[in-house]
Amino acid sequence: MNNKILVNKIIKTISGVIKENSKELHEPSLPKKEFRYINETLSNNNFMIGPYIQKFEKKIKNLTKSKYVVLTNTGSSALHLSLNLINVKKDDEILIPTLHYISSVNSTLYCGATPHFIDIDENSLGVDCIKLENYLKKICIIRRKKCINKISGKTIKAIIVLHVFGHSANLKHIQKICKKFKLIMIEDAAEAIGSYNKNQHLGTFGKIGILSFNGNKTISSAGGGAILTSDKKLAKKAKYLVSNAKIPHVWKYSYKEVGYNYRMPNINAAIGFLHMKYLKKILIEKRKLFHKYKKSFSKFNFIKILNEPNECKSNFWLQTLILGKNKQSLRYKLLKTGYNKKIKLRPAWELLHTLKHLRKYPRMNLDNATKIHKRIINIPSSCYKIK
Repeated sequence: MNNKILVNKIIKTISGVIKENSKELHEPSLPKKEFRYINETLSNNNFMIGPYIQKFEKKIKNLTKSKYVVLTNTGSSALHLSLNLINVKKDDEILIPTLHYISSVNSTLYCGATPHFIDIDENSLGVDCIKLENYLKKICIIRRKKCINKISGKTIKAIIVLHVFGHSANLKHIQKICKKFKLIMIEDAAEAIGSYNKNQHLGTFGKIGILSFNGNKTISSAGGGAILTSDKKLAKKAKYLVSNAKIPHVWKYSYKEVGYNYRMPNINAAIGFLHMKYLKKILIEKRKLFHKYKKSFSKFNFIKILNEPNECKSNFWLQTLILGKNKQSLRYKLLKTGYNKKIKLRPAWELLHTLKHLRKYPRMNLDNATKIHKRIINIPSSCYKIK
């Protein structure tokens, strides 16, 4: 069977699962009946400060069981603030999977630190723990309870762990690596609200975790993020820094250090709070969608649907096809055909170490990521788009 016929069969299979008017990659699903509460917030002029900030924080606490939650205006700002909270600075290196959104590197560079790229596991697309542990054994020495890179002389201070497309990384092994090499774990659970590892919500395993409520996420506040932590001091510092490090006072505006305008506005919190009411239903529908895709694609012996790891429960944020090694040439043709037919397909992000301005930074052997990256395709994943 030639490639053109195969591509058309794959596109037809996707079309058979989604409705005719549901071809976007991932759209929010807030019912129109909830808009009245948003209009109420607007009519009361509670754009920036209001009751929904606390209400939304409480909803996230109840879901994740995180002791403290601090809302931010984006997931990216939550990630930057997280590195700031653990005092990342110029002579530090941060371990980052090369398959990761650009905000991980940006946040690291904002702090003046050095990104250090690590490889991924082909099954979960998360950190390849065995390769990482062997790599750190070779290049690191523990000195004064710090992980020192013997090549650069810098401190490898933290690892940013991404739960790719809502699927859990191997957290048990990563925690062991962090303990052994004196690393701080920052969990990037931007894509993973409603995802669990052994009944514990993702984003609550590390020193700090972050969530995103961007417009394309499972729960959206039309833009927003959150910091999760069990550390009271870090939470208090985060609350302080997101408001430009303003010293609390009834009328005075005074500051004593550099802060950030990272607060989530009340109007965004209202949208997120209302959307959270539907999370359970959304997760059920997204799981149904996964199973429908899995069944529909079972006729192709060269395509795998990315599934949740053992003992984990995924939110299935973005449904993901993994093409067989001998079929990676189909990816471009699939993307182009999908575009022409107005079906939104997406490749994974470009590998960070391949971006021109990031090629100079240290990396381990990245063969796994390099090989599988060309075979990844995200397909329409909105929760209510099932026939």
